[in-house]
Amino acid sequence: MAVMTAKVARAKLHELIDEVSESHLPLRILGKRNNAVLVAEEDWNAIQETLFLVSIPGMRDSIREGMETPVDCCDQVPDW
Repeated sequence: MAVMTAKVARAKLHELIDEVSESHLPLRILGKRNNAVLVAEEDWNAIQETLFLVSIPGMRDSIREGMETPVDCCDQVPDW
């Protein structure tokens, strides 16, 4: 993960927003009192969705099971 000071990040914020949005690589920003991470909105939304899904009991196992199932075995109607 790239790292830069808050002073440098402040001077080129618009450029950095474009950069993290295009590269999907977060940027660690070091401040005098605290640090932060700049991530693209699309990536942040994906992180939030993942956290939500894994918070549902049994969802993680269901996703893993689905990933291991061959495509030709997926022609059944879901029982939702």
